[in-house]
Amino acid sequence: MTPITLLSVYDLALAATLVLLLAAVNLSVSKRLAIDLTISMFRMIIQLSLVALVLKFLFTQSHFGWILGIGSLMALAAGREVTARQKYRYQGLWGFSLGTASMALSSFTLCLFSLFLIQAEPWYHPQYAIPLLGMLLGNTLNGVSICLDRLTESAIKESDAIEARLALGHTWYEATATQRHQALHSALIPTINSMAAAGLVSLPGMMTGQILAGIAPQVAVNYQILIFLLIAVSSGVGSYLITLFGTRRLFDERQRLCLERLTQKSRH
Repeated sequence: MTPITLLSVYDLALAATLVLLLAAVNLSVSKRLAIDLTISMFRMIIQLSLVALVLKFLFTQSHFGWILGIGSLMALAAGREVTARQKYRYQGLWGFSLGTASMALSSFTLCLFSLFLIQAEPWYHPQYAIPLLGMLLGNTLNGVSICLDRLTESAIKESDAIEARLALGHTWYEATATQRHQALHSALIPTINSMAAAGLVSLPGMMTGQILAGIAPQVAVNYQILIFLLIAVSSGVGSYLITLFGTRRLFDERQRLCLERLTQKSRH
């Protein structure tokens, strides 16, 4: 098998130049989009470079305390990203707390389940625990973010319909059934599309990486199938939790709709 070619800084710089060219093209369409694209690229490069150093350290330590600490930081960072992407945000720390708790509960649980199946030694080995948790958190973040954004926006735009159902004697849960269904459906579309297109339209990243590293294709495929299944469950559970508790937060103890608990993101 042909050995994998190591990429140099020059190779990565060439690829980054293409993104900068894309940002330049988008300047005529949206200056904000071009800036966001450029900042995201540099953030990604810096963050992944730092992660390489952290993982190198963790692989030599393999201590459960370090793994738990890094995992907690990842969950907190994911919660911050969820809050930052919302058009309508919950007042105070509610949006951050709900997003972080929903993602952490589903992702950590599924990560433990995957480590049980893989049977690493020790079971919390960072070579498996950190990448698996990262993939689960990253995909659950997308689902939770989309779900929460759709939920709060529909609550604002369809408040009259919700109020009408409440006036007819419906509970908060019954009055928001349509909004919760639409939010959950939107959150799971990316996961459904990824699974449906896998193998026919796209070769998933984890499988491709393992094949490039010299792993047998069938072994790489089995791992990718496992990851897809766990991502679907983690994203679905996280989105369901944020839908349920996020909706409940919009009502007081007397089940009155309290849209003042939301604030619109300021535009600069």
